[in-house]
Amino acid sequence: MDHHILEWLAFGGFVLAMLALDLGVFNRKDHVIGAKEALAWSAVWVALALAFGGYVWWQHGATSGLEYYTGYVIEKSLSVDNIFVFVVIFGALGIPPLYQHRVLFWGILTALVLRGAMIAAGAALLQRFHWVIYVFGALLIVTGVKLFLARGQAESPEHSALFKLLKRTVPSTPRLDGNHFFTVENGKRVATPLFFALALIELTDVVFAVDSIPAIFAVTQDPYIVFTSNIFAILGLRSLYFLLAGFVEKFTYLKPSLAAVLVFVGAKMALIDFVKVHPAVSLGVIVAILTVGVLASVAANRRAAAADARTSRPAATESGRA
Repeated sequence: MDHHILEWLAFGGFVLAMLALDLGVFNRKDHVIGAKEALAWSAVWVALALAFGGYVWWQHGATSGLEYYTGYVIEKSLSVDNIFVFVVIFGALGIPPLYQHRVLFWGILTALVLRGAMIAAGAALLQRFHWVIYVFGALLIVTGVKLFLARGQAESPEHSALFKLLKRTVPSTPRLDGNHFFTVENGKRVATPLFFALALIELTDVVFAVDSIPAIFAVTQDPYIVFTSNIFAILGLRSLYFLLAGFVEKFTYLKPSLAAVLVFVGAKMALIDFVKVHPAVSLGVIVAILTVGVLASVAANRRAAAADARTSRPAATESGRA
């Protein structure tokens, strides 16, 4: 059997084994994922992703290794935007933390299949029609500009036309029935809020994949590198959600930095026939942009906290005098 086919099969087997361990062993019973558990799982997924990158570097060369790491960083950073939306979805539909892991597990399992299909389609298009690369580049630039202009605006996927259509066509109940996606009421099978949360999460992932997959094709057109870097980032998304959900909105400048990343990789893609950017340079630029966004957010939060402290101090003094 061809060595490359064996690599694909081995990676697929690894993903299935990890998913089986996740739901079948470590999370057989519904429980609230705490910060320590989320941090531990995030560390595991990042370590596995970095180790796999080492394998790619050793097996396929330094260029492929750098392309894998760049693709992983792009997808990992863009997936943070998913977390903003997940918080809104769970809050709007009243999904308690006890059942959120189950919804995310099945949502991400579906996302793995859809991502694989989209990557295969994208690779086939690029191989057959070179001009598609310019379309992908323009799409990323436009998306980056729209993301920058939309910063600070609340996202409400539950108000989307597709979700309203789903609510009209699928019999439903506002009542939760444990961790079930469907239940029976008055002799009829109806969908619970968990089902609609799952549907919204899958819809959200498809929308985000339209941006993130072309972004990785801007780095490499090797389907194996695109797929593996994408999947490793997605596998760690659930633990990242439970780790960051409580304070993700404090990253004020993260969305502008994500917008800058999209514009950068879009321009790189659009100019691919005229300007060659080494993978190491791409990785460095993307990491630098994201670092600036995180540090600017931390600085802004510190300034806001200091301002609040100065404001509350005179009030405390006045009450003490009284």
